[in-house]
Amino acid sequence: MILGRYLLLGVIMTASVTSAAAATGPRAVAHLAGLDGKPMGTADFRAVNRGVLIEFDLTGLSPGPHALHLHVSGNCDAKTGFTSAGPILSLLPGKLHGFLAKGGPETGDLPNQFAGADGHLHASVITNAFTLGNGKRSIFDHDGVALIVDARGDDYRTQPLGNAGTRIGCGVVMRTVAPAKWSGISK
Repeated sequence: MILGRYLLLGVIMTASVTSAAAATGPRAVAHLAGLDGKPMGTADFRAVNRGVLIEFDLTGLSPGPHALHLHVSGNCDAKTGFTSAGPILSLLPGKLHGFLAKGGPETGDLPNQFAGADGHLHASVITNAFTLGNGKRSIFDHDGVALIVDARGDDYRTQPLGNAGTRIGCGVVMRTVAPAKWSGISK
């Protein structure tokens, strides 16, 4: 009887550990800095059911809307005004910038987020435009991607950057947890 209880407890503990490990999918983080080199905060990326959850925790912003975009190159050179990050990421050729543009949005288009009166921006978004895994929909290629914060909100139409103003913050998106080995299920 006691042995049976220990066996049952062992099975339950193993199932809990296995399910917790399975729930931990690919993850990434971007540590953002401003044009002056001072830290602005982080964006945490986590694979979730049917997409990627991005949690922003940024400071030192002007109150109001700010555009956030993923750009094609993991290069945050402040000397270039962060233009070294290149254009907005587009994994599907021919897409245009903006949620309201005919033929849009591009893969790297994210919704505007709003900083409070204290300059703090804390928000979360879910997107299914890309993955943190491997393959054609992954944001991880030979030169990575950068997350850019712009001075203003995106109008979601104007090409190529939504009339969002100066690039004021940048962070290279780095994997912190790699995807599991291929299991026959496409992510």
